[in-house]
Amino acid sequence: MMRVCEWLFVTLLVYCLVGRFGVEGLDQNTLTERISGSAGDVLEDNPVGKLQVYVYELPSKYNKKILQKDSRCLNHMFAAEIFMHRFLLSSPVRTRNPEEADWFYTPVYTTCDLTPTGLPLPFKSPRMMRSAIQLISSNWPYWNRTEGADHFFVVPHDFGACFHYQEEKAIERGILPLLRRATLVQTFGQRNHVCLKEGSITIPPYAPPQKMQAHLIPPETPRSIFVYFRGLFYDVNNDPEGGYYARGARASVWENFKNNPLFDISTDHPTTYYEDMQRSIFCLCPLGWAPWSPRLVEAVVFGCIPVIIADDIVLPFADAIPWEDIGVFLAEKDVPNLDTILTSIEPEVVLRKQRLLANPSMKQAMLFPQPAQPRDAFHQILNGLARKLPHDKNVHLKPGEKILDWSVGPVGDLKPW
Repeated sequence: MMRVCEWLFVTLLVYCLVGRFGVEGLDQNTLTERISGSAGDVLEDNPVGKLQVYVYELPSKYNKKILQKDSRCLNHMFAAEIFMHRFLLSSPVRTRNPEEADWFYTPVYTTCDLTPTGLPLPFKSPRMMRSAIQLISSNWPYWNRTEGADHFFVVPHDFGACFHYQEEKAIERGILPLLRRATLVQTFGQRNHVCLKEGSITIPPYAPPQKMQAHLIPPETPRSIFVYFRGLFYDVNNDPEGGYYARGARASVWENFKNNPLFDISTDHPTTYYEDMQRSIFCLCPLGWAPWSPRLVEAVVFGCIPVIIADDIVLPFADAIPWEDIGVFLAEKDVPNLDTILTSIEPEVVLRKQRLLANPSMKQAMLFPQPAQPRDAFHQILNGLARKLPHDKNVHLKPGEKILDWSVGPVGDLKPW
């Protein structure tokens, strides 16, 4: 009982200090703290004039026709591949002269094969990607000069270019062999993992900006919830024996804190979900099957301090966003101590995290708005590509030189698409 009283005392103290730092909106003008150092400078970089991108014009069966069959692809968490294509077509960094391009982009919508419940099926993705690479290598000379070393691909699957939603199968498959010299722009990021290629650009998953904007509440609303989470704790359909889903981290959250008065956690997904995040101080962002989810984007946009529970996670735009300053990192094994860890954070530390989260540039970097806006996720991707220039001299192959082996990979991937 004494411990609960201590929690409540700390909570009320924090409420008094940070309540006024509720969600300020995507375009708020409230007091914010400058993001100091190189991270803040990088976050506000303007990539225009620093690189030129050539967009391959592929037959519509690789993109537009796929989207026409299922418009739900515009709203799921993998939609960045669609909106990045649209953005580049009208971006000032686009060049129509491939001879002057720094980067080449192949627009393939590999996540737009959805089940009736809206889950993406990646089984056709390797064949589709392989077919697209075969096409550009046959019709343009630029792939063959480097075997893709100056090309980038957006692959926002659970495990990126490993193209499988089950981690064991993804690890077994590995990154699609033909993409091993290319730069991958992907939501998946986990250190020392076979599905994360060195030099990849880790991006946030897509969360609909207009939908979040529609659920903003008055900025003076107090943050009356200490810890908030909505989502699965056990995935009984895909993990019937239990224990493997989220490596047990979510189950541990539920088992330890389901009756804790400071924790508002449930499997229910209320219509007030976005509003509740804006009323919360800490928002749990635990791993699921993959280490990331849209909760991270939602927490940042709504000014709720993300509590990141995913060992070895590589976070979006980590060279631009000061994640250590705005979030709380918790090792999966320490979940049983989550209450003690959060209530031990000094109120002034909470205040500073809130002020940094209130910075408009921080929120903007996590979003893919239409139309695009300065410093948004589109521009952060371009900044990441610009920082990789100039290309190393060894990206260009010698006449007749080959590095990639077109014949390797699972037999099913070699079938025509």
